[in-house]
Amino acid sequence: MAGNDHITTASRRGVMIGAPLAVAAVTRPAAAAESFWTAQYQARKGDVTLAIYRKRLHAPRAGEAKLPVLFLVHGSSISSLPSFDLTVPGAGEYSLMNVFARWGFDVWTMDFEGYGKSTVTSGNSDIASGVADLRAVVPMVERETGQTKFHFMGESSGAIRAGAFAAAEPARVERLVLEAFTYTGKGSPTLAKRGEQTEFYRTHNRRKRDEAMILSIFTRDKPGTSDPRVPVALAKAEMPNGDTVPTGTYLDMTANLPLVDPAKVQCPVLMVRGQYDGISTEEDLLDFFTKLPTPDKQYNVIPGAAHAIGMSLTRADFWHVMHEFLTMPKTA
Repeated sequence: MAGNDHITTASRRGVMIGAPLAVAAVTRPAAAAESFWTAQYQARKGDVTLAIYRKRLHAPRAGEAKLPVLFLVHGSSISSLPSFDLTVPGAGEYSLMNVFARWGFDVWTMDFEGYGKSTVTSGNSDIASGVADLRAVVPMVERETGQTKFHFMGESSGAIRAGAFAAAEPARVERLVLEAFTYTGKGSPTLAKRGEQTEFYRTHNRRKRDEAMILSIFTRDKPGTSDPRVPVALAKAEMPNGDTVPTGTYLDMTANLPLVDPAKVQCPVLMVRGQYDGISTEEDLLDFFTKLPTPDKQYNVIPGAAHAIGMSLTRADFWHVMHEFLTMPKTA
């Protein structure tokens, strides 16, 4: 294919409502062996308070060159920090925030309405609500970083949120990574099973998400694709947020797909699928890929991974292809 448009399989290697409310950054000390600087913020979407998190190698300094901004978008069942800043004792690195902070990025993430430390409301936090959340948060990121365009990476339904945001706000998105994305859902065994509960999702705005459900994420597609210590650590990190989460993304994914029009996504796009992912077929994702108008696009399959690519044994392959994509030399 011409230019940057290519498909690969990674090889193994070793609606803003009012102005957002800025709250003074609260730093917390990094681990002794690391030099990360972290901060927490809040933004407002009407009566909803949205929790925002930031990590980089050192505090911002006056006059220094601006770091590239990477914004991470979580999925349906797990809030942002367990998704992207997880510690798994004795099992190696599982924090995507750590990985990209070390590579010189200014890394941000947030809890969507109804998740983590953000306000729990009577709403169902569907994809449209997620786009509104991102619209509410982005002005804060702009003020704190001095930049107007950022890289976005979304996983699972977070990829749908990120894709929908990129289509709605093209001036805000530099490069877009869609991990474990879903387009139409055609042929998906996971969505077919989940669809049996569509009426429940229509009539209930929250669903049970207990420890057993979190553990099942790692066995439903292909057991053995992750270290058994990972789901245990993930459940331990997430369960303090409660045993229910919103149903909106589940309803959208079982009844309302497609939610992202590829023709409206103008930025460069990397699509990443785990070899054993049961939530989207390769045929469905390649259909989306071919309809993207940008010639600067890539499609990668991560061998040995299932749906939770970032928590898999082969997660370093994902880090590699994502880093290469985000640091692609700019053409004149």
